[in-house]
Amino acid sequence: MSTDKYSRPLTNRTVARSAGVIGLATLISRLLGFLRDIVIARLFGVYIYAQAFVIAFRIPNLFRDLVGEGATNAAFVPVFSEYASRHTKEEFWELANVVLNILLVVLMSITILGIIFSPVIVRFIAPGFIASPEKLAATIKLNRIIFPYILLVSLSAYSMGVLNSLKNFTVSAFAPCLLNISIIVFALAFGEGIKGLAWGVLVGGVLQLAIQIPVLYKKGFRLKAPKALNHPAARSIGKLMLPRLLSSCIYQLNNFVDSIFGSLAWVVGDGGVAVLYFSYRLIQFPLGIFSNALSQAILPTFSTQASLGEIEDKLKPTLAWGLRAVFFVMLPAGVAFMVLAKPIVVTLFGGGRFDAYSANLTASALFFYSLGLFAYGGTKMLQACFFSLRDTVTPTKVAAVSLVLNIIFDAVLIFPLKIAGIALATSISGIITFFILFFLLEKKIGYFERREILVCFSRVLAASLGMGLVCFFAGQIPTNKFLNLALSITAGVISYIVFCFIFRVKEMGQVWGWIMLKNSSALFKNKPGQPL
Repeated sequence: MSTDKYSRPLTNRTVARSAGVIGLATLISRLLGFLRDIVIARLFGVYIYAQAFVIAFRIPNLFRDLVGEGATNAAFVPVFSEYASRHTKEEFWELANVVLNILLVVLMSITILGIIFSPVIVRFIAPGFIASPEKLAATIKLNRIIFPYILLVSLSAYSMGVLNSLKNFTVSAFAPCLLNISIIVFALAFGEGIKGLAWGVLVGGVLQLAIQIPVLYKKGFRLKAPKALNHPAARSIGKLMLPRLLSSCIYQLNNFVDSIFGSLAWVVGDGGVAVLYFSYRLIQFPLGIFSNALSQAILPTFSTQASLGEIEDKLKPTLAWGLRAVFFVMLPAGVAFMVLAKPIVVTLFGGGRFDAYSANLTASALFFYSLGLFAYGGTKMLQACFFSLRDTVTPTKVAAVSLVLNIIFDAVLIFPLKIAGIALATSISGIITFFILFFLLEKKIGYFERREILVCFSRVLAASLGMGLVCFFAGQIPTNKFLNLALSITAGVISYIVFCFIFRVKEMGQVWGWIMLKNSSALFKNKPGQPL
């Protein structure tokens, strides 16, 4: 068994520190992403080229989820982490080479097929575009040009998986920033049309991969032909990936279903797919900065605790803390988005071709997406725990249920609520998915502080609603849109802190003690494995 630094599990404090690094990188990436979306919104509005970009980029996003969050979290990190703790460095890198060679063969085949069958893919994802030949042709052309990004982003995700399993998060966390920078630069350089968007995506993909290669090399990776592709650990990764790939496909089918409904301009109005894109991008901001960062950072610790059999004394408290931390951030973020939906959309995207029509539709979708924000974040944490237990089947089954629910709710809600109905359907199915996963995980590993989690949820919700009232009244003060939004957000943050103390939210007290440096050990004085 290896005893080098790769085998050491992350401490509770280190998990929080790693989450902080990932969160900071994600914050920068999200800010750049906002700038990217502002550029696209003001150049194209929610009209033809914005819609073409959303649909054409959906397939690469599918593979980013499959080989990125999907394979990395479900298979790469758990298996690589265990392999690093139980084998030598040479054996670890042999496994890394085996997996890389298999990925290259599979991904190159998919890329070639995707370029050939782009017309079929676009017609399937956005059948409403068939009624507009110009929009359909632009989307097919853009989809063909950027399809090689699938290969680039998947190799980047593989690199992230290897580095994360070695407890290195920094470079891979900052890599997505380069994609956003690239798209911004090329979109501004080429202006309206698909050329700038296409070059931006491809160059960004190259940069995302290239920045990680020197770190991999420094860690010990050397590209070489493996002795054999039939590696037992690679088979383990494959077995774990297959259900997760199915789960990710189901999740992406949810997005495709939304695209299908959103492309029906005769029901939801023009620009539906772009409206859903811009509003959901805003929802992804707090998710990426905190929830996804935390679940990514905590996964290696979950995996180590599970492999060592420390379910009762370490994994359960760590999981309970993770869920409470998610609620502590996601609930107030969701309430703030609901109260400030219109000011946020107008301030960030308003201008150029992003007119009042675009702003009103996007704000309505954002409002209803926000209802499920806490559930989206909590689901990520629960899935990470399932993955660490090498159970990718259960999340897949639950994802299938979520898909069916989403289709039903989309079909029911789209006519009375138009584009907002699609967003509400996503929230309802997301909340149901969270509760199903929660109870199934509790059935699998036993009770994990359900009462404490419920108390935290209730108190944080009360504090968040109080904060929402403050944000609403602060937004009524007459001033320009930038100062108005800044005042509302500032008042919201301050009031949330105050309401947390009023409603005795324990997590706020812990954070406050940490900030004030009065008692840094307060963060860890509860149960073992309860970090912050």
